[in-house]
Amino acid sequence: MSTGTGPGNTPADAMMGEGPDPEGTLNGPGGVRAALEAVLMVVDEPVSDVQLAAVVGLPTAQVADLLAELAREYDGYTKEGGTLPVRGFELRQLAGGWRIYSRAAYSGIVSQFVVDGQTARLTQAALETLAVIAYRQPVSRARVSAIRGVNVDSVVRTLAQRGLIEEAGTDPVSGAFLYRTTAYFLERLGIGSVDELPQIAPHLPGLENLHEFNDAQY
Repeated sequence: MSTGTGPGNTPADAMMGEGPDPEGTLNGPGGVRAALEAVLMVVDEPVSDVQLAAVVGLPTAQVADLLAELAREYDGYTKEGGTLPVRGFELRQLAGGWRIYSRAAYSGIVSQFVVDGQTARLTQAALETLAVIAYRQPVSRARVSAIRGVNVDSVVRTLAQRGLIEEAGTDPVSGAFLYRTTAYFLERLGIGSVDELPQIAPHLPGLENLHEFNDAQY
């Protein structure tokens, strides 16, 4: 006869203070939804539904449905079709995961709260270099320099230190390091992939001749 303490007896494990929920909070008033909210409130980068499912000990599909339901509620919609007050924050899925963000409509209020100069801004040179890398990735520093017409070594180092770009192997011909944008870059732009980047390269300073380098080798 089973004693109820085996590895497959999750309820028994929870009652004995074992497993991911020793306090039994998943069975409390807020349940799993509240537990997911608690985790999302402390993450500093998007977290996948697979990770969240592992934390609460539920199937990934079920957790994904709960996350989508929470996102709709924050937007003012209930599962039954009713309406709720729109929250000042929203749950967004981007860069391969979920994270809570302040709602864009209140960006002006948030900006007033944030101390001026607290967040270091990228220089124009850094923005232009980042744009080239974003639209031509993976790309070498030599190619970026050729497109911009200036040396970009120090700018590339700065972008890498900020976590906006990362190495992506080497060029098979020249052996030069190639660079690509990171998940953090996608997060900062609020998009899920580079395919969602706007088609504005021809209009950006320094990128007027970008199409001429599509097949160039450096």
